Amino acid sequence: MTTDETGTSGVHPADRHDLIRVQGARENNLKDVDVAIPKRRLTVFTGVSGSGKSSLVFGTIAAESQRMINETYSAFVQGFMPSLNRPEVDVLEGLTTAIVVDQERMGANPRSTVGTATDANAMLRILFSRLGDPHVGPPSAYSFNTPSVRASGAITVERGKQAKAEKATFTRLGGMCPGCEGMGVVSDIDPAALYDPDRSIDEGAILVPGYSMEGWYGRIYRGCGWFDTTKAIRDFTAQELDDLLHREATKIKVDGINITYLGLIPQIQKSHLSKDVESLQPHIRRFVERAVRFTACPDCEGTRLTAEARASKIAGRSIADVCAMQISDLAAWVRDLDEPSVAPLLAGIQHLLDAFVRIGLGYLSLDRPAGTLSGGEAQRTKLIRHLGSALTDVTYVFDEPTIGMHPHDIERMNALLLQLRDKGNTVLVVEHKPETIAIADHVVDLGPGAGTSGGTICFEGDLDGLRASDTVTGRHLDDRAALKPQVRAATGVLEVRGASTHNLQDVDVDLPLGVLCVVTGVAGSGKSSLIHGSVVGRDGVVVLDQSPIKGSRRSNPATYTGLLDAVRKAFAKANGVKPGLFSANSEGACPACNGAGVIYTDLGVMATVESTCEACEGRRFQPAVLGYTLGGRNIAEVLAMPVSEAEAYFAEGEARTPAAHQVSRRLAEVGLGYLTLGQPLTTLSGGERQRLKLAIAMAEPGQVYVLDEPTTGLHLADVEQLLGLLDRLVDDGRSVLVIEHHQAVMAHADWIVDLGPGAGHDGGRIVFEGTPSDLVASRGTLTAEHLAAYVGA
Repeated sequence: MTTDETGTSGVHPADRHDLIRVQGARENNLKDVDVAIPKRRLTVFTGVSGSGKSSLVFGTIAAESQRMINETYSAFVQGFMPSLNRPEVDVLEGLTTAIVVDQERMGANPRSTVGTATDANAMLRILFSRLGDPHVGPPSAYSFNTPSVRASGAITVERGKQAKAEKATFTRLGGMCPGCEGMGVVSDIDPAALYDPDRSIDEGAILVPGYSMEGWYGRIYRGCGWFDTTKAIRDFTAQELDDLLHREATKIKVDGINITYLGLIPQIQKSHLSKDVESLQPHIRRFVERAVRFTACPDCEGTRLTAEARASKIAGRSIADVCAMQISDLAAWVRDLDEPSVAPLLAGIQHLLDAFVRIGLGYLSLDRPAGTLSGGEAQRTKLIRHLGSALTDVTYVFDEPTIGMHPHDIERMNALLLQLRDKGNTVLVVEHKPETIAIADHVVDLGPGAGTSGGTICFEGDLDGLRASDTVTGRHLDDRAALKPQVRAATGVLEVRGASTHNLQDVDVDLPLGVLCVVTGVAGSGKSSLIHGSVVGRDGVVVLDQSPIKGSRRSNPATYTGLLDAVRKAFAKANGVKPGLFSANSEGACPACNGAGVIYTDLGVMATVESTCEACEGRRFQPAVLGYTLGGRNIAEVLAMPVSEAEAYFAEGEARTPAAHQVSRRLAEVGLGYLTLGQPLTTLSGGERQRLKLAIAMAEPGQVYVLDEPTTGLHLADVEQLLGLLDRLVDDGRSVLVIEHHQAVMAHADWIVDLGPGAGHDGGRIVFEGTPSDLVASRGTLTAEHLAAYVGA
């Protein structure tokens, strides 16, 4: 090799691109960030919530990588893909293909299961089509998403120069149970919950959400001619009631427009029951839970499959049996199969199932609905397809991969991250847990604060350098909560008797009231099954989980909490005008952008261009509205305020608004002081969503609060503030039940309930009840060992 080829340094030019360079990143709150990230290393991004970690890693690096890959496809293919905008950044160099493994819940399609989402079911279907006895048919005969089809008729057969009509019959055998259409459950709708018999349809007798008589439904019912909408429903004839409730799709003409009429019950089945109940809007979900009773399908016994598919067996087990097995047990069953004719297929299934076990999800079953997985479980399920991949030199991007993990499982996740790095990949991790920060080759700390106070690089370097730095993360890296010298005494108990949801084994437990009680245990031990199956739903119990908040990019903390209602009234009163003027979704909206603040230009298959509205300069309101002020600020300036500033603004002076001040104070108390009042809800993390719900729930009259992993997305410095908030709730006379793995919360608890000893069928039992001090002293469970190590006992 010549000197010209290698350069003066003796390094080949192709080997010099060992950094990902970011210059001038301005996504969200980033302030012209410049950073160089080493390739083929594990880099952890730290910083307080809202400091700009996700904006840098996901919004800039991963987003640009994916956008550039999408541009390599033809325009035709790009037309079927989501259009991505170029992030706000001056220079991005050294990018590689990015694979994002995030916490987004898996699709809430009720037909999606762990098996269908990971290709495990596809391989098992092939296995049973080859080895199943009796032989039923091709792989589709074992699929609960494929219905059986039969058809007969005339076909034209051309032989030589003659065409002859022949009769033919076609059959395609599918595995879908016809009784429940592959859903596993059948629904029984209670007609009494659909209408008020004492009222007429015109008087609002129909109680289904969205059925307003002022809209299209009113016109359809009045124009169909099958019943009198002015007559009380109890006076309907049997035929009229059948037309209202059960009539199948029928073409009718109303006001000169051709439409399809559908009875109330088929319409509900089509619009509401074809979706996962958890994905419905809250008010519709409440209606469905009240009006519909779901029971296991009597034809397939909840397996979703036809009798033929269930009758075909390998080594005494049907495909329904193996999908219901715990994955760790299924892996052992597959290992015992000795069939040389399908050896490569068995090896593939074995590798996939072993990956589940290795990643700590061996307690799941393949028939578990994908929508029921937690954010952490969903993220690890997505990771499975990348374990053992032959791809190298790609960038893996993880969003807090240790979420929902017991300290025992975090060690395994760390080993997997290092394994991906050691294959020659770049691994970028957004993380708060010190156990994962400790294994980093390179650390990038953002801050110093959150929101407008963040968005800068505070530190770059190794772990020792971070520990010695004077950043918020560096100062709190070695923080350890101490065990309480004295715990609160319970004021009563919440009795749970014979709990057997999922893997719980007839559990009896008394959960103390009036204290901070932590329910813990390894992932899959039965914590959520115990609380959500036996506590949630009781009177006075308020549940705060991390489920997505329903709302568009027009929704923000001010609208979601109701704070904006009080602000609009205050502006209206101070200026003598209507409150509707101060809503960007109503009369006050800028006419050019309809109150969105941005103009979207659709360029077909190219990325949709989003540009700031020139008329309102992104402030969303008409110029005339911005002329009205309250306490020296207009409505756009108020919505741009961080919560902490708004709290002081609404406290006194001309802008004094007690209702708005109370809401902003609660938002600050739950650690959301850095959010602006007008920040779109779609940009919030799971932890921020839960804390936003907590701020609202604090005003409710509930006496028992259930929090599901409230430390999710919290920086080490914020955990201390959360513990103070939990203490205040208890001191105010509330009972707080926390499902949590974080040792700081365990150490701070008054009472701990530890489930285990393992996951799946190895768990589901109470292995400890008592104070944190007694748990540490016992050293009898995995939780006890890790908590003892954490507090240095």
